[in-house]
Amino acid sequence: MASVLGTSTAILASRSLVSPSLKPAFPSISINPGQGYGRKLYGGIGIQRRKGRPQFHIAVTNVATEINSVEQAQKLAAKESQRPVFPFAAIVGQDEMKLCLLLNVIDPKIGGVMIMGDRGTGKSTTVRSLVDLLPEIRVVFGDPYNSDPEDPESMGIEVREKVVNGEELTITMTKINMVDLPLGATEDRVCGTIDIEKALTEGVKAFEPGLLAKANRGILYVDEVNLLDDHLVDVLLDSAASGWNTVEREGISISHPARFILIGSGNPEEGELRPQLLDRFGMHAQVGTVRDAELRVKIVEERARFDKNPKEFRDSYKAEQEKLQQQIASARSSLSSVQIDQDLKVKISKVCAELNVDGLRGDIVTNRAAKALAALKGRDKVIAEDIATVIPNCLRHRLRKDPLESIDSGLLVIEKFYEVFS
Repeated sequence: MASVLGTSTAILASRSLVSPSLKPAFPSISINPGQGYGRKLYGGIGIQRRKGRPQFHIAVTNVATEINSVEQAQKLAAKESQRPVFPFAAIVGQDEMKLCLLLNVIDPKIGGVMIMGDRGTGKSTTVRSLVDLLPEIRVVFGDPYNSDPEDPESMGIEVREKVVNGEELTITMTKINMVDLPLGATEDRVCGTIDIEKALTEGVKAFEPGLLAKANRGILYVDEVNLLDDHLVDVLLDSAASGWNTVEREGISISHPARFILIGSGNPEEGELRPQLLDRFGMHAQVGTVRDAELRVKIVEERARFDKNPKEFRDSYKAEQEKLQQQIASARSSLSSVQIDQDLKVKISKVCAELNVDGLRGDIVTNRAAKALAALKGRDKVIAEDIATVIPNCLRHRLRKDPLESIDSGLLVIEKFYEVFS
């Protein structure tokens, strides 16, 4: 210990011996022990003592490094390290599923989509391919909850306190997150738990955010959602209903925003979904096996091309992907200006009432989805055709009164739509 302190004293003493002409050649840095020194040294060496530990370690820094260049390098490294994803534009067929996913990206308040269909029909492939199309959003730099710097409802408690105190926030752009919720996840990993490392090293209670925190303002995807454990379903129901996740455990009491697009997929043969959770999905898409022989051959060939050389295959669809990205960005920006006539609103509610749909969630989701579709098509006004396209997906899973009944295919909704709108 004495030798280490002697070394640091020698380094400090050597400052006066450095020639002034040599000083500008070295980056300027600070000695930053846990409790004290704030002097600057030349030569790129800083001595930093961690709280509660007697050891010193050497850190090399450069004050000329800019945050923006670091962020860009991190984004590039993360993009290169990701597994190659099948391009969304390359998916053949399954138009209903793709439309529901795009509408939810345009307007996250639609409330997500439940995708049910046969095994091997590309459900999870399509959902994961959505990653490339997700737009960038403004977030507070370094915040674990992806807090919105302008919307108090999507801010973490610490960020909100900074805003109230008038502190300046560092804002950065980041892509919308897609978080996978595995079936074997534990409740503490989903909700968050006590930070064991900080508890052991610093002796303080600290919260370690879970998957719900990471999914805030993003997408939470649950594959085989109908096989999810009941206690995790309860957690999702609570967060989806309130938009906040509250954790009470090991002496920690904390709440944080958890507003996410909930996307689930599953095979109806493996079991049905609880009605309470099913109602939380804004839209419902049914996926069937492609029966056309030529289409099946095309799908097999495309998949073989992707498996052989993913990078080359993705590059071949780059132009289409970029066009779709621009279309989504344009629709998101123009969504607030899209109007729907009062007459159409009344007819939507009349359809819901005559179908005996419980609650008003069906009315709200149908209005939102119709507006999102109009924005996607580049219009500023909703027409009856938009409503006819989305209303089966918004209402078909809300018609069941008996849990043993199967979900209506949408024919009943379409029949009632034409009866009311004619």
